[in-house]
Amino acid sequence: MNRTRVLLVVAILLLVVFPALAQEGTGGEDVDAPFAGDPRYPAPDFPADVTWLNVAAPLTLNALRGKAVLLDFWTYGCINCIHMIPVLHRLEEKYGDALAVIGVHSAKFENEGQTDNIRQIVRRYGLEHPVINDSGFTVWNAYRRYGVNAWPTFVLIDPRGNLFAVQAGEIPFEAFDRVIGGMIDYFDSLGEINREPIKLAPEAETTPNTALSFPGKVLADTAGGRLFIADSSHNRIVIADLNTFEVLDVIGTGANSLTDGAYDAATFDKPQGMALSGSTLYVADTNNHVIRAVNLVDRSVSTVAGTGKQGYERSVSGPATAIPLSSPWDVELGDNNILYMAMAGTHQIWQMKLDEGTVQSLVGSGIEGLLDGAFADAQLAQPSGLFYRDGVLYFADSESSSIRAADVNSQTVSTLAGSVVNNLFAFGDEDGRVGISRLQHPLAVTGGSDGRLYVADTYNSRIKLLDPQQREIKTLFGLGGAGGFRDGGAAEAQFDEPGGLDYADGRLYVADTNNHAIRVIDLAANTVSTVTFPNPEALQIGGQVTVVGGNAAQGEQITLPEQTVKSGAGEIVLNIVLPEGYKLNALAPFTAEWTASGEAITIDEANRQQRIAAPELPLRVPVTLTEGDDLLHGDLTIYYCEAVRQELCFIDQVGIDVPVSVSPTGTAVEIHIERTVTPPALTAGGLE
Repeated sequence: MNRTRVLLVVAILLLVVFPALAQEGTGGEDVDAPFAGDPRYPAPDFPADVTWLNVAAPLTLNALRGKAVLLDFWTYGCINCIHMIPVLHRLEEKYGDALAVIGVHSAKFENEGQTDNIRQIVRRYGLEHPVINDSGFTVWNAYRRYGVNAWPTFVLIDPRGNLFAVQAGEIPFEAFDRVIGGMIDYFDSLGEINREPIKLAPEAETTPNTALSFPGKVLADTAGGRLFIADSSHNRIVIADLNTFEVLDVIGTGANSLTDGAYDAATFDKPQGMALSGSTLYVADTNNHVIRAVNLVDRSVSTVAGTGKQGYERSVSGPATAIPLSSPWDVELGDNNILYMAMAGTHQIWQMKLDEGTVQSLVGSGIEGLLDGAFADAQLAQPSGLFYRDGVLYFADSESSSIRAADVNSQTVSTLAGSVVNNLFAFGDEDGRVGISRLQHPLAVTGGSDGRLYVADTYNSRIKLLDPQQREIKTLFGLGGAGGFRDGGAAEAQFDEPGGLDYADGRLYVADTNNHAIRVIDLAANTVSTVTFPNPEALQIGGQVTVVGGNAAQGEQITLPEQTVKSGAGEIVLNIVLPEGYKLNALAPFTAEWTASGEAITIDEANRQQRIAAPELPLRVPVTLTEGDDLLHGDLTIYYCEAVRQELCFIDQVGIDVPVSVSPTGTAVEIHIERTVTPPALTAGGLE
């Protein structure tokens, strides 16, 4: 089906897919109200118990009267949902406050349902509209009888609050434009359009810029002594020394665009996987739907595959720069100068013959699924990580939560870890043999010197070891669950959705995406450490205030001496002591979260968390004290900066336990806590 035909069909679907929802005659008979829904089908309102992000207060459909409302049912690991983000952004830019886009995040994976992870992804994807955490599927179920049963699905509600249309799948801007434009024009002619802005509270405005931003992939070059980092949300590639981690170069301006040229002029859009061939670094420029070639000698970037537009074809071959690609997520060099591409958007693996400058689809029918067999028949589900060795291309098949192998000689696909049933919901966190083991949206795989494989089990926040011969996988590092940020041994180290992985000389280099960090696993010592840069100023973009290091990964825990207080209305009194030459960051939020393990200390819900930029010190938190013993726990996140170089800031994270006895012998009602911050020392090898 050609592109014009697709646009026409989708536009028609939007108008008539649920004709009962539109007023009688919609689709041709009643030309007076072609863009009004039927009042017999008012849209279900939002439940009161869901969490909202990016907005100052929860919204209701009644408050949105007078606006065209577009609900986007999505889940953040879904590539089809990701493809719709720029379309929604274009609609928001064109129609402004006459259109209200509401993201309804109904999670597929357990990890995707956590509010903090959705908050991270809202920042990562640059979403500027309100988002609901619908982890309980309450909104989804309210609309299910109208056709909401897949990701993404879009529901259009007219300015009177009536359902107009429901449609699943990727929908082109032009089809949306025709229908939403017609709806706004029609109701504008009646004087019913409300252009009052929704009061937003963007997540990004309360989060400091970090030296790296959601790094997606990493590549260790032992021969050249370099570490290549895809600093994905900064839209650039960072080159660091493999031993000292000194920043050697930065490729890209940081703007999200598609521009070839010198390092300081070139632009990317969410780059991910990289592969090195001699003096050329190949980069999967994911959101630009192209492959870039970085000439490391003359320090320039060029586009070698893709057109810059998203492709939809599954069976293609031809000149590399004439064939559209679809969200290439990783690249890997094979034999005979072939570059393999994880084409996440079409659920396939493609190849590029570098000598000929041609591309062609290679592995996968393009049907999303988990089905082994011949290359042409196999079904893949959003392949996102590649590793090639001895004629076998191993890949992390993220949406099927599996690790699979494509044998280039036999032209067959087999599954090595995860489920063997064609069920995209067979995920979890279980070690063991294939069929028994369960992963959750893995994004990376690499190989060690002994033939075994290492896997970034992304949504489980773990690093795992896979024996491809025995088809057995086991956990090496990471505590799973919601993830965290801590260095140390295997029993204590934590990651947060690691998306990139590479092996070199007994070490694993990990792109710890949600922690905005690169981690190093020493396999012999069985320890995890965090890369710090001795010249972090090289990573600043436009002089922005940038958090460059501190003790965040250490996750320091301290216990203070017991304090005795008396019952009644009391306070936690927190003071933060900074050394001379430092100050609190006025732009980044200091945060404190308080819990008590017993019943002697009662903290009201409204006072359990503080999130304040440059708080007045000492910070006072009201509590109620009742006779008995208790343990007060506080988790503090403190952003602070040098007073002279104010643009370079650090982060101090600490958990503090305070045993408290509430007794008639107590004389005070204040629980005193003091945190003395020790800045890291800059050394030739990084931040200590």
